[in-house]
Amino acid sequence: MQHVAGDLEHHEQLHGHGHHGHQHHVPANFGRAFAIGIALNVAFVLVEIAFGILGDSLALLADAGHNFADVFGLLLAWGGSKLAQRSPSLRFTYGLRGASILSALGNSVLLLLVTGGIIWEAILRLLHPAPVAAWDIIIVAAVGVLINTATALLFVAGQKEDLNLRAAFLHMAGDATLSLGVVGTGIVILFTGWVWLDAAASILVSAFIVWFTWGVLQESIGLALNAVPKGIDPLAVRHFLLARPGVQEVHDLHIWAMSTSENALTAHLLMPDGPRGDDFLHELAEELAEHFQIHHPTLQVETGDSEQPCVLAPEGHI
Repeated sequence: MQHVAGDLEHHEQLHGHGHHGHQHHVPANFGRAFAIGIALNVAFVLVEIAFGILGDSLALLADAGHNFADVFGLLLAWGGSKLAQRSPSLRFTYGLRGASILSALGNSVLLLLVTGGIIWEAILRLLHPAPVAAWDIIIVAAVGVLINTATALLFVAGQKEDLNLRAAFLHMAGDATLSLGVVGTGIVILFTGWVWLDAAASILVSAFIVWFTWGVLQESIGLALNAVPKGIDPLAVRHFLLARPGVQEVHDLHIWAMSTSENALTAHLLMPDGPRGDDFLHELAEELAEHFQIHHPTLQVETGDSEQPCVLAPEGHI
């Protein structure tokens, strides 16, 4: 690989790729799980929208907006897994892994705009309460509890080993709990006649969506700007590399996300005694994947020639 500085040809660049034993794809059975989960949630969103309009319930419409986000999230996780399998090309040298980051960013912005409209309408309803169909709220939300629970169970087998499946499982399990809260709202309205509670519940549901989406927005913006992925401590990675036998210095260290589920690293290792061979790099790649979830490390080994120092080691680089 040609160095960007153009004058470091004496340095030996070695690449350790953490793909050995780390297949980034969704097995066929989980592909089917995604399809079933998406179909169930699309049907439920349509039912909620219909009953929300007929029953004049903002709580159901707000929950429908959140469940639509679930559909998009499942599509994103499934599509991201598929796109991650696309082979690199001359133009897209990393394949299309970054598409999942852009999708998460666009989805979070759109969802915040939609939720803002729901909150505004709910505030108007609090000022001017209107009758609602309590039984519609109870029945439809109860169906939501069943569908969200069933969808979560589709991913329970793989959530311990796959981060994407774990996120899908936790999200759907949380939504089952949220729908249970909407059931409670309908029951209270049925027995008390407090119709204002529907608007209040829609604000609470929307606040949950904003809280969840805001974190996704922040993280997706960070990933789009090549920030160090959440959960990875760059100083810990630096200390780990420095602790490897023969490594005297680490510089030009960069860690970023190739996709929402795969991280990359580049670094220069100063090893005065020279490289230790491919076994050293393969072992290092496996340890980076195991301890830091870094799946695509690229390492350049330098011997520290004083006559041709590395120009990418200025002050300020971690």
